[in-house]
Amino acid sequence: MKRKLVAAISAILPLHLALAAPYKPDYDAQVLEHLPAVSGPANRELRALRQQLAANPGRTELALDLAERYIARGKAEADPRYYGYAEGLLKAWPKTPEPPPKVLLLGALIKQHRHDFDGALQDLDTLLRRQPDNAQGWLTRAVILLVQARYPDALQSCAPLIELDDALLAGTCLAEVNSLMGQARKSYDFLQETLADQAEAGAEQRQWTLTVLADIAARLGKPLEAEKHFSEAIRIDYPNVYLFGAYADFLLDQHQPQKVLSLLQDKSRIDALFLRSVQAKQQLGSSNLAQATQELEARFAASRMRGENLHQGDEARFMLHLLNKPEDALRLAQANWQAQREPKDARILLEAAWAAQDAEAAKPVLDLLSASGMEHPQLRQLAAEIRQLR
Repeated sequence: MKRKLVAAISAILPLHLALAAPYKPDYDAQVLEHLPAVSGPANRELRALRQQLAANPGRTELALDLAERYIARGKAEADPRYYGYAEGLLKAWPKTPEPPPKVLLLGALIKQHRHDFDGALQDLDTLLRRQPDNAQGWLTRAVILLVQARYPDALQSCAPLIELDDALLAGTCLAEVNSLMGQARKSYDFLQETLADQAEAGAEQRQWTLTVLADIAARLGKPLEAEKHFSEAIRIDYPNVYLFGAYADFLLDQHQPQKVLSLLQDKSRIDALFLRSVQAKQQLGSSNLAQATQELEARFAASRMRGENLHQGDEARFMLHLLNKPEDALRLAQANWQAQREPKDARILLEAAWAAQDAEAAKPVLDLLSASGMEHPQLRQLAAEIRQLR
């Protein structure tokens, strides 16, 4: 039966996926991957909390604290296991018509990670009706709306942060959204001044603000400023996967592949970052590019067989830039656009549409650029080239 099932799957899979079948170990004790070392302050804190909760299973605040730290760890390392641990803790919560605000917030963060944006927004709306001064709730809502390119709605979610006595948090939220609505230069200057006035800001907040500044500078074609902000942000403790990915993308655009490999040298476990490393190898003409490409292809195939579709934008990049399959890339980029509409999602959709010579497929991005007034020379150039196809 199992052989028949494998044969059936192989028959319906595209050829490139069949060739890139997930690796099957030869024996039970074979090591497939070395996970990150379970040491360091963060892991010690998690271990201590687990022990406290095991000794006091009725202490709900301990369970929520542990779930919150699991989610933070999952976000920092792009590791879905931590989201699963957090979800397990929340599932044990008694079902009530009005769950505690923190349960709603953590549930929304888990749904956000799984791209269940509508579900997350529903939880956040319930939370914010009951706690209109919940800063993380407003910020998370703004981030989700930003990902969906609902910029006016995102601005409305940033606005309440102004009243919550955290100028840099509110300023970063407003600047990030406004920078995508034709106000990039003003937003950049405003955010630089706000950061300079907030010398006592916490490390995590400062890192996020620097990342936003770097993103805006890169979009505006100011590479020296972008490099400066990225470098400063990455030196702050516990840089997250988003920051590594954004910095690597910037370096790839600047044709600095060796810097990409140095930046991501111990991050190959994370598929999104491994993709950037492979693209750096491509720019270098590395001798082991074929092997790295095959490994990446197997990872995407395994992800699809698990029923995951969280990385369609990255897979579209892989199909277009490493396998030269524009039609497959366009199909994935279009599917990705249904969930995520950040500038990087717009870029791969335009690149794939141009490569497939399909101007109509680019229309959603062309419409967004027209409606938002977004300042993004790379996207504008791609859009101009695609309009020539019509």
